[in-house]
Amino acid sequence: MPNHKSAVKRIRQSERRRAYNRFQKVKAKRAMKAVREATNYEEASKALETATQVLDRIASHGVIHKNFAANKKSKLARYVNSLKNG
Repeated sequence: MPNHKSAVKRIRQSERRRAYNRFQKVKAKRAMKAVREATNYEEASKALETATQVLDRIASHGVIHKNFAANKKSKLARYVNSLKNG
């Protein structure tokens, strides 16, 4: 158990931040899954736009690394472009 008031507060803050970060990661995973499950180009491109916004937002807040977000966006964009050509 913490012995200082500041340690107790730090634990409360950490729990809140952990819950927020976990929700944001789940939100990003759902957005990426929506892109992969899209069947046609129009649907996939709309889902890609949403996923890009979500990934950029959580990367800017430090929930995920910016290179991780860039990597995921690149792979999803390649998938969407393959739907356009195929």
